[in-house]
Amino acid sequence: MARSAVLLVPGRITERTGGSIYDRRMLEELPSHGWDVMALELHGSFPDPTVEALQRASETLDGLPDGTVTIVDSLALGAMPDPIVRNASRLRIVALMHLPLGVEGEGRALRAAALVVLTGKAALPLLARYTLPRGPIVVIEPGTDRAPLSRGSNGVTVELLSVATINGGKGHVALLHALALVPSRDWRLTCAGSLTRDPETVARVTQTIERLGLQDKVTLAGDLAAAALEECYARADVFVLATRQETYGMAVAEAIAHGLPVVATASGAIPELVGGLAGIVVPVDDAAALTEALTRVLRDAALRARFAIGARARRESLPTWPEAAKQLATALDKVAAHG
Repeated sequence: MARSAVLLVPGRITERTGGSIYDRRMLEELPSHGWDVMALELHGSFPDPTVEALQRASETLDGLPDGTVTIVDSLALGAMPDPIVRNASRLRIVALMHLPLGVEGEGRALRAAALVVLTGKAALPLLARYTLPRGPIVVIEPGTDRAPLSRGSNGVTVELLSVATINGGKGHVALLHALALVPSRDWRLTCAGSLTRDPETVARVTQTIERLGLQDKVTLAGDLAAAALEECYARADVFVLATRQETYGMAVAEAIAHGLPVVATASGAIPELVGGLAGIVVPVDDAAALTEALTRVLRDAALRARFAIGARARRESLPTWPEAAKQLATALDKVAAHG
């Protein structure tokens, strides 16, 4: 008989963010490993909930039966430490940490958890600020779907693709400034990612495009449906990401799964994913290094081809979602058995 659990997520689990994709794919795969998990969607105002949203989330926790394995997404966990602590003695709380937020109360909530699941090794140092017990902390990295290989643009203009929500942490402005300094103008950039979650950053990115005169070079495509995003991967020649902080780097793994060369910053697991074979990784916030890497890749078709071969080799060793779900199921089995 399958065991059961609930997963508390902020907003819609169908949203196209890395955290939501991780949560959703785990829910889809866990039944194959003996776990039926039901998603309970909290108000979308988390991690800064309204008073009413926090009250409803507290009532949701209070209403769960004793002994319920209760997985709480990190965007909700730190914002509701009091309900978490209050229910920790009767529920089996599992903290699902995509990225610690460092908010007041997050440490208390984590100390109340029976298990802390990190979605990337890069989150481990971020937990050092908290005095956590020696209880189980496990790292379960995301899976990657086997994807069709990119066919590329097959043109003179090199098609660049960046997939990331446009917010302050994803480095779009830095990427634009670096591209503006590249001697070659034979490129086009498509940025696929939400334009609604951080309006201030979107405005800054739009202004940067105009100020640098890149209106005919850059497309802000917004949050694309799966088929449209797949077409972007199919026609891309190079994947680019100037992110400032990642726990893992799901978009880079997805690009490698499509056999794309990568130019990205060294955050999360990106250096390990690229591995020196599939592209160039530069330090975070190193504008000169980013410009140099983009220049090399854009002007050298043979280098792009070599990195594409490396990406095609690297993609065979990427973990899959069934493998990731099996790891999570094993961890949940221990929580269910021992609390």
